[in-house]
Parts: sequence; structure tokens; C-alpha cells
Amino acid sequence: MPVPELSIIVPTLNEATSLPLLLKDLAGQIGIACEVIVSDGESEDSTRDIADAFFVGGRLQGKVLNGRRGRGCQLNRGAGQAAADWLLFLHADSRLPEKSQLRTALDFMRAETERAASDSLAGRFTLRFAAETSLQGVGLAYYEAKARLGRPGCIHGDQGLMLAKSFFRRVGPFREDLPVMEDTSLAERIRAAGHWCLLPGEIITSARRFATEGLMARQTLNALMMNFLAIGWLDFIVKAPDVYQEQDRARPLQLLPFLRLIRELMQQLPLRQRLAVWTDTGGYVRSQVWQLGLALDCRQAFRSGSPATCGPGYWSSVFDRRIDPFTDHAFGRGLATLLVWVWFHWQLCRGWWIPARGN
Repeated sequence: MPVPELSIIVPTLNEATSLPLLLKDLAGQIGIACEVIVSDGESEDSTRDIADAFFVGGRLQGKVLNGRRGRGCQLNRGAGQAAADWLLFLHADSRLPEKSQLRTALDFMRAETERAASDSLAGRFTLRFAAETSLQGVGLAYYEAKARLGRPGCIHGDQGLMLAKSFFRRVGPFREDLPVMEDTSLAERIRAAGHWCLLPGEIITSARRFATEGLMARQTLNALMMNFLAIGWLDFIVKAPDVYQEQDRARPLQLLPFLRLIRELMQQLPLRQRLAVWTDTGGYVRSQVWQLGLALDCRQAFRSGSPATCGPGYWSSVFDRRIDPFTDHAFGRGLATLLVWVWFHWQLCRGWWIPARGN
């Protein structure tokens, strides 16, 4: 077998439906020697058998690793077994629509590395959602536009993360103490230590969670996660998956149990720490006001019948150049804190008649 130029690490957990589609795309890539490492977390379906069939049959070069569950440790386990000098971390429900996509992307990264005379950079693909007609609209287009920006908090694992193994050894590994958001955490460490590039080509990812759970509910939960990761209060991120497991995956996401969890966890904090969580949250929310401008620009693009132009425009410029500087002070952060506090308790009051988790 040829020495691989690129090692592709795919963490899996019961991905028998999605994984064969990705492996088929990888098997169809041309002009590049790559290995695929499926790092499984003790799947209970046929995930490992499906992957083995691709490797044993010679359609792909690679192997299946089986070990402790947890996306961070699965990703690190795969990276530790990688033979190539370049790594690509992919989600199992990703699709690569172009047959020369990996060849083009790797050539692009090598050229950027040579130009910068440094390996301290990483790349991610443009994101596109595969969605039912009923879901296609400004909401998903907004997420796609946001992923292209590369601003803090905008880069996640569903875009694919490509970087040199030498750089990963310096900025990694993935955090294994976080059940989720391990990819976002690494993305921000990469930003601090190097530079992010937007790779040529796009990744198509499933919109299954948005379709089942509801776009607004999922967006709100993601925002809560991003906030607590940014301010360094990880109690909620560690405990939230337990609440998520209790919910029916075939029904819309219920946010009230997550808000009650936040209340429970904050009540356990000393008063000073509790106040710090609120004020830090207000500061983070104020810093994200630019997202309102992007949302208005995407909405305007759809109203004008030009959804392909969804992205930063007039309103993004207004928020970046006018509103952000105008609110970046103690009063602006305090006002944001108050508004978040009111929203949070209003949501709790709206659901007071719903039994608490475990009752």
C-alpha cells in the first residue's frame, strides 16, 4: 500500500446509517493516497462491520479502532495511530461531493504552509446542509454563512479540520474532559496559536437534528453551550448530555430541562461565582451582537430572491462599525447581563407548570 499523504480520522458511535455514505465518498477520491481511521466508541450497531468491509475488501486503506466512548478520546486515539504528516478530522455524517476534493484541499494547505513558512495553520471546508425542502430557508443559510466567516466561535468539527500533524501535536490534543464542544475548543486554540484557512470545496452535512429537534430550540442550546465554553464555566457542558439522553430523540427538543439544570448548578455556586457567571455571560452576549447583523443580511437576501448571496452585507457592517463599539463598555455589558437574566427567568416562569427533571 502507498504511504498515505493524509490520515482521515472519523469518530463513530452507532453510525451504521451515515458512515457507509462517507466511506463511499472517501473511496471515490482520486489523485491522493490517504488512510481512513474509524475510531469507534463501542457502537452497538453494525458500524465497525461496515467499516471493516471497506478495509478488508481493499476499497480503502485504513483500520478500525475500538475503545472508550467519548469523542475527544476517540479523536485522540485515531490521531495517535495516524501514519501521514497531514490530518483531517471528519464527522461520520459528512459528505464530500467532489472526487478531487481532498487532493485540491491538501495541495492548498501545502501551498499556504510554504507561503507562510510555517505549519501553524489549519483549514476547514465551506459548510452546506443537506435538508428537506421544509427546512431550507434563511435559518440554515445563516448557519452556512456564519461558518464561512471564521470568526471566533464559528468553526466547528462539522466543517472538517485539516492540519499538519506537527501543528496538532503543539495545539492538541482534543479535550477529553468535555463530552461535547471538544472540536470548538481545539478550533479556538488553533486560532490563538496560528491561522485558519477556508479550503476550496464544501462539506455537506446532515440537518437531521434541526429537522427533528427544531431549528430555534437547537440554535438556543448551541448558543448556551458556546457561551459557557467561552466564559470557562464547564459544569453545564459536562452535565447537559445527561439531560439530552433523557429526551425522546424523535420529538422536538425541550429547552426547559436544560434551563433548570443551569439554575440547579448555579445555586450550588458561592454568590461571587454566581455573579461572575452572569456578568461574564453578559459580556459574551454583547460581543456576539454582530450575529444580528448577519441574520438581517441573510433575511434580506432571501426576501430579494437571492439566497446565494446570503452573507455579510450592509447590516453586518453597521453592527461591526457602529453598534459593537457603541456597546463595548461597562454599561453595555451590564445591560446585556440584565437582558439575559430577564430572558432566562422569563423562560423558567413560562414553564413553571412542567414537572422538573426526574419528577
